Amino acid sequence: MSARTLRRAFSAALLTIASTAALAAEWPEKSVRVIVAYPPGGVSDSVTRAIADRLSERLGHSFVVENKGGAGGTIGMNEVARAAPDGHTIGFSSVSPLALSPAIRKTPYDPEKDIAPVASVMVSPVLLLGTKAFSGTSLADMISQSEQQPGSLRWATSGPGSLGHLMLEQLQQETNVQFTHVPYKGAGQQLTDALGGQFELISTNMSPALNNNVREGAFTPLAIAAPARVDAMPDVPTFNELGYPAANKMSVFGFFAPGGTPESVVSKLNAEINEVVGTAEIQKLLRDSSNIPATGTPQEFSDDISKELASNRELVKKVRLE
Repeated sequence: MSARTLRRAFSAALLTIASTAALAAEWPEKSVRVIVAYPPGGVSDSVTRAIADRLSERLGHSFVVENKGGAGGTIGMNEVARAAPDGHTIGFSSVSPLALSPAIRKTPYDPEKDIAPVASVMVSPVLLLGTKAFSGTSLADMISQSEQQPGSLRWATSGPGSLGHLMLEQLQQETNVQFTHVPYKGAGQQLTDALGGQFELISTNMSPALNNNVREGAFTPLAIAAPARVDAMPDVPTFNELGYPAANKMSVFGFFAPGGTPESVVSKLNAEINEVVGTAEIQKLLRDSSNIPATGTPQEFSDDISKELASNRELVKKVRLE
């Protein structure tokens, strides 16, 4: 390669770097559309709106929240995937539309190309509880009873292919025991029937109301899916501690952008979100709603999602989740 060619290549690289830096400095140039992949009124909605308000203040342009719920978050995420990749449309969702739904069925977007992870925000732990119909007090009791009487324990989840259902299937794979799956369409009726002892086991996300039920003795906590034990239930071991890491299925939520959004914009947005999530106000909001604050780089978030998708695809090969 000639000296002239080298100089041209070097100049082109410098121009690219300068252009990328300028793009990040200018963004946002207008209001930013923030799509929540769930209906209004829930924790995801309130957390997104609180963060959007702080981002509006910090960046000088409105972050306007829209709710696009349905199909386990895939409708909202498809809206993100179809948007212009300029940083002026982002979404908030659990990782399930990228790490779980595509493992079970075809989605209208490519989870690894059409959507770019931007920033993780929170982890929502998942509890495995015994109802008053369950006579044991621990996960070991649950497994022992299932070994002696396969299928005798009925395990309720929020539906086929849900995170709780994956937890059930992973535990069956790891222990070679059998449970009877009781799928519900969502969490409302599931919790009502659990309080009535209509089945022995239930897996569901932590919430202030559920924590009160546990404190009042309505449920016996057997294990929790979380990075570590949680302050609200310090005596409840994680699935990792109990020797079942593949069953340690928790809900992770964060922000996403359309695939192809410039890395400079993604990096700037990640830094801003991390700053906001680190404030006392947002930390309190997350902990009061029984969620664990979680931040990191876009690459770390992307890597975690890719690993989860690969794990879920392997599980789907072994069992039927629908």
